[in-house]
Amino acid sequence: MSAFGPSSTAEDVTAGIDLTGRTVLVTGATSGLGLETLRVLTLRGAHVIATGRTLERAQAACDEVGHRRSTPLALDLADWAGVVTAAAAVRAGGRPLDALICNAGLMAPPQLTLVSGVEEQFAVNHLGHFVLCHHLVEPLRAAPQGRVVVVSSALYSSAPAVGIDFDNLDGSRGYDAQQMYGQSKLANALFAFELARRMAGTRVTANALHPGVSNTNLDRAKAGWRRLGARLLAWNRPWVKPVDAAAATQVYLATAPALAEVSGHFFQDCNPIVPAGQLRNDALAAALWDRSVALTRRYLS
Repeated sequence: MSAFGPSSTAEDVTAGIDLTGRTVLVTGATSGLGLETLRVLTLRGAHVIATGRTLERAQAACDEVGHRRSTPLALDLADWAGVVTAAAAVRAGGRPLDALICNAGLMAPPQLTLVSGVEEQFAVNHLGHFVLCHHLVEPLRAAPQGRVVVVSSALYSSAPAVGIDFDNLDGSRGYDAQQMYGQSKLANALFAFELARRMAGTRVTANALHPGVSNTNLDRAKAGWRRLGARLLAWNRPWVKPVDAAAATQVYLATAPALAEVSGHFFQDCNPIVPAGQLRNDALAAALWDRSVALTRRYLS
């Protein structure tokens, strides 16, 4: 347990920590929690590889934080061949990777869209990061202590009753945008837990987190009236975090010295919580890993 809580900011949790010499990759660094994570990590001395769906957006994020300790990288998690290319560019840099923060995501698009035959949220939020992490295990293992930090959500609880509906990953049996978002967020957490199990005995750790509710552009795929309604509902509510506080938990997991040997846990407000529901289903986590390999096999070699 830490002394931090819901109101702690990313700057608070890194106060006094010198990240000089460390390299961190942050997906979705162009706005919201990713941009704040980029800002604070570079402020503390880390070199951050900041990804965006285009190189121009990634470069704009690096320019915005005003630090030379950042490198823009084009990474579209819906383009798995492009994910492989981006990971190869990271490995070609020859640096150990001290942390991989899987932050990028897509929330509840109103229409069903398929990516390589898979529903878009599952494909982007989970499988894109699955492919990326697979190709970055080598630089993570080369670091003194590599960390994989996966941004999940408390909305994992809105996943189907079976947890991951392997028989409907293409939405052919019905598309419920919110339920499939929950499924993708459950997949994020289960992936982190299974990765932690597979990395046991190495210096690589993996943890998942719920960042809290914050007004970001995560819901950019929703219909405009739904986005406006969500923002009005959240306006001036005490449970809605400002971006600097919402980014704190992922920054804490990536940097806190006390977590060097902590792996396979779910965090909220910079502290671990007891897993509930399908988060406790180790068999589901293993089955998800196997299905993820089957779905992305051509991009894993």
